[in-house]
Amino acid sequence: MKEYRKIPSKNYRDVLLRVVPGHFVTPNTHVNYYMDMSGILHRQSEAKAAAEALAGYFSADKIIDTIICLDGTEVVAAYLANELTKAGVLSKNAHKTMYILTPEYDLSGQMIFRRNLEPWISGKNVLLLLATMTTGETIAKAGQTINYYGGIVVGIGAIFSAVSAVEGHPVHALFRASDLPDYRSYRVGDCPMCRAKQRVDAICNGFGYSPL
Repeated sequence: MKEYRKIPSKNYRDVLLRVVPGHFVTPNTHVNYYMDMSGILHRQSEAKAAAEALAGYFSADKIIDTIICLDGTEVVAAYLANELTKAGVLSKNAHKTMYILTPEYDLSGQMIFRRNLEPWISGKNVLLLLATMTTGETIAKAGQTINYYGGIVVGIGAIFSAVSAVEGHPVHALFRASDLPDYRSYRVGDCPMCRAKQRVDAICNGFGYSPL
């Protein structure tokens, strides 16, 4: 991989986004930057700082019962739940705490939850948390799954998002495409880098990247 650049959040200078330019393939698009979330997602100090920053987007008049984690955001979610409860954000759960769940995927890629986890979604107010959002398709599918299990999506949080809203819900993100003015995202089949025969540097998803 090429050399990383570090971009500080405009509002939270101690939260850094590491990016590298190139030609990358994600599950839904081709992009010209790889967002390396490894530090934020897996390093305790960075995950805590990111959670503290995200907590400011969700006011104490909201009720959040469950946080659904996508893209390996479980550590951030745990700190986020702690920050939200400290800030006075309530839950309807019996022990006045928040549940933190990670979905499973079947062979077709459909998001599912096992029967033992369904009570923590059905009738619950759900916050969706993910690392990177380019088109909003993944989070839209997640919202449909939550609705299927009887949950109610009340908020969306992300580390980086190129979209401002999904299905009528604002996306609260620490980093936006405006933080990378030359950031571009292209649909498969409409990628100028492919047309220019620029080689793909890596295939990326929420777990990381595989160089080619």
